Amino acid sequence: MSLIPIPSFFGSRRSNVFDPFSLDIWDRFEGFNFPSSACETTAVANARIDWKETPEAHLFKVDVPGLKKEEVKVEVEDGGILKISGERSKEQEEKNDKWHRVERSSGKFLRRFRLPENAKLEQVKAAMENGMLTVTVPKEEVKKPEVKAIDIST
Repeated sequence: MSLIPIPSFFGSRRSNVFDPFSLDIWDRFEGFNFPSSACETTAVANARIDWKETPEAHLFKVDVPGLKKEEVKVEVEDGGILKISGERSKEQEEKNDKWHRVERSSGKFLRRFRLPENAKLEQVKAAMENGMLTVTVPKEEVKKPEVKAIDIST
């Protein structure tokens, strides 16, 4: 029986052979010295976003658990670029605190999406509820081209 960590399909994990219920994430960068700013931003850099198109609008749903609406920004840049950004502050450490595990990420995130030509950029709305940011980008109605039958003469 091997005690070497074996990656699984669900990420790099290792388990204690003697305790099948203990799983810890294997930190493949353990022991390396990275600048603190690099470590703080990488965990939040990939904010999870779903983009769904309905007949009426484009809907963006962003997971931002624990953030207040003041900590998140939604902007429309020139050229029809939707920009969603934010920052989760690191919790203050006290001298007498002893941390056993730190899994919640902190730092900044930024995502940009090029909106399609039919997006109504002046009517973009955003709402936040229970850690979910929903951005609604209404669409212009697509006019069906008129088809005119032409008689063919002989």
